[in-house]
Amino acid sequence: MSDAAILKPADVAQGQLDAYNAQDLDAFCAFYAEDVLIADLNGQVTEQGAAGLRARYAKLFADRPQNRVELVGRMVIGDRVIDHERVFRSPQAAPFEVAVVYTIAQGKIARADFVK
Repeated sequence: MSDAAILKPADVAQGQLDAYNAQDLDAFCAFYAEDVLIADLNGQVTEQGAAGLRARYAKLFADRPQNRVELVGRMVIGDRVIDHERVFRSPQAAPFEVAVVYTIAQGKIARADFVK
């Protein structure tokens, strides 16, 4: 990928959020690096690598077909995007909020740290 083709960090974060809400697994995974790490902030790594990411979200999308995220706020600092998100698992379930720190490298999400 040429430098001109690399998306800005906010565009990467928004693209994966849009794909997540559409439950488009292929599009969602395309925003993540092959060696991506998903972790709890300052804590345990919960997924590592593209295959683990794909398996995790394939199950989530299958188990929760009405799942969606609403962006509450976003900050961009260099190659990091910090999103405040409200998660709706279903119309009946109470939403909950998370913060996610996305670290972007070469136009892909290299790491996502969740605060729950």
